[in-house]
Amino acid sequence: MPDNDPRLLYLTRGDVAAVGGADAELYVGALHTALVAHAAGRTVQPLKPYLRVGQGHIADRIIAMPAYVGDPGISGLKWIGSKQANPASGRERASAVIVLNDPATNYPIAILEGSLISAWRTAAVTCLAARHLARRDFTDVALIGCGVIGSTQLTALLQLFPHIATIHLYDQRPEAAHALAERIGDRADVRIAPSAEDAVRSGDVVVPCTVTDQPYLAFSWLKPGAFLSNVSIMDVHKDVFLNADKVVVDDWDQCNREKKIINQLVLEGAFSRQQLHAELGEVLAGTRPGRESDDEIILLNPMGMAVEDIACAAEVYTRAKARGIGTWLNLY
Repeated sequence: MPDNDPRLLYLTRGDVAAVGGADAELYVGALHTALVAHAAGRTVQPLKPYLRVGQGHIADRIIAMPAYVGDPGISGLKWIGSKQANPASGRERASAVIVLNDPATNYPIAILEGSLISAWRTAAVTCLAARHLARRDFTDVALIGCGVIGSTQLTALLQLFPHIATIHLYDQRPEAAHALAERIGDRADVRIAPSAEDAVRSGDVVVPCTVTDQPYLAFSWLKPGAFLSNVSIMDVHKDVFLNADKVVVDDWDQCNREKKIINQLVLEGAFSRQQLHAELGEVLAGTRPGRESDDEIILLNPMGMAVEDIACAAEVYTRAKARGIGTWLNLY
């Protein structure tokens, strides 16, 4: 196309799904490459700002997440908004768009519906980490919070770990847990737990996906050998960070801010970068070890990175262009 007539490709949620954006395979490959590149310093990722208006729920915010990913060589921004009250009016809690830019010109080349990508890349991070940080023979998964993020986490885990035998679900709204159990069907045995503690105590892999702003998950709930993917960040008490055999993050600087639990511990002088075992990209690259014994309790604190979103969106964009999917829009 002529340089003076730039266009960009618009991809709806349906377009994203049509090229594999509702399946773990696309994300696991893109994320492995991106996280290894991040660990090697081949990315640029400013700290993401939070836009908050008023004194609402912790989930009431819009976040700007920019990044450059050296492989495949693309820049972009995820702009993701959330309102805790949205479901009461029939809307999903979070919405997002992702803009991709060509680093050669910095012109926009694509705009994508971003919430599907956001949910699946979050799930794929857990799956990638589980390959290295969970016990190889794990059979039981505990999921706390059965909304969109929790459901996607579970779907991805079942796709990539078909040996999962039992799933323990807990949600403060029992109807949400029962609805998710029905959607799982016969892919695994499902048990609706009477409490979060009951579910966690049963899990080899534990995944909290809530919108809580108060920790509730204690270290004593975790059984030997448990892998905890702390997706919703604020669920675990400080003693989990202090007593786990290994603490892994996606990015130290992103995690050590916004008064999240790690940031609180650092400010108190109880935790530091030196006490961190690794960033996840280091484990994937093999420069830091993953699980080394069956009894280790390992905590992953995945704050969520723009690098992940942009890498996955770039793969969606590449596939969509190759298959002629999406709508071309003139910029001018």
